Amino acid sequence: MILDFTNIAETSLPQFRGGMKDYRLRAFADEDAKIMLGRLEPGASIGVHRHEDNCEILYVLSGTGLARYDDACERLAPGTAHYCPKGHSHGIENDGTIDLLFFAVVPRL
Repeated sequence: MILDFTNIAETSLPQFRGGMKDYRLRAFADEDAKIMLGRLEPGASIGVHRHEDNCEILYVLSGTGLARYDDACERLAPGTAHYCPKGHSHGIENDGTIDLLFFAVVPRL
């Protein structure tokens, strides 16, 4: 199955999970997973939230940022992946000068 994100409309979620500015995404979802191409402009963030019933895998395509994972802060850059296991908390912040573009998968367990 091919997912062509260029043909999926971009949605804007203002201050998502208590974050700053807008989280912009193109998403596909079915009963098994939510698959997203996400974008945060400089200064934008996704607020810290807990994954109670699932996990999230995020792969950075371009830009830089920070992943706040439980009590740690991890650097995001192209080619790096961030994993938030079930039962843990995380948030994402673009602290760079260009859009932070990432691919994310949230399985439905």
